[in-house]
Amino acid sequence: MNGSKREATFADLEAIAPNRVGEIVAGELYESPRPAPLQARAASRLGMLLGRSFDLGKEGPGGWVIIHKPELHLGSDALVPDLAGWRRERMPEMPHTAAFTLAPDWVCEVLSPSTAVLDREKKMKAYGREGVSHLWLLDPLQHSLEVYRLENRRWSPRGLWSGGATVHAEPFTVLSLKLATLWER
Repeated sequence: MNGSKREATFADLEAIAPNRVGEIVAGELYESPRPAPLQARAASRLGMLLGRSFDLGKEGPGGWVIIHKPELHLGSDALVPDLAGWRRERMPEMPHTAAFTLAPDWVCEVLSPSTAVLDREKKMKAYGREGVSHLWLLDPLQHSLEVYRLENRRWSPRGLWSGGATVHAEPFTVLSLKLATLWER
């Protein structure tokens, strides 16, 4: 034996217990618990706010498909961001498959102590490699939002907001997003 680990497979994902989230990033299998209530609440609220204006086009421009916890099969990676969005012109119809193979235009990862390192390092790198244009890192414990844009295949910070700030963040700048709404219990 040469000491090298075998690459994780989709069969490994299927073997994960249903109360866990499995992902393959850079050939490694990662298992995480389902989101804790604070993380789940922040993701749900953000999805509702963005979905109303950008997916449904109610009191907003529309033009997006916003999905909660989509499974993305990008290259050899299987990623499950908390939220993802595709511009409607890039994905005019929903696929009839279990997973998305088209990289999203925007991804939001809701950080938790058990996922923050994976989200900030390996997953952020994978999203950049696949050409995801915008990345948000939402931290309900720190009450913060970090926004990045992919420029020349590198992540460029576009803003860091915290507390109850009102944000106009890329790519959804027309929306006045009150962060306090995401932290409410």
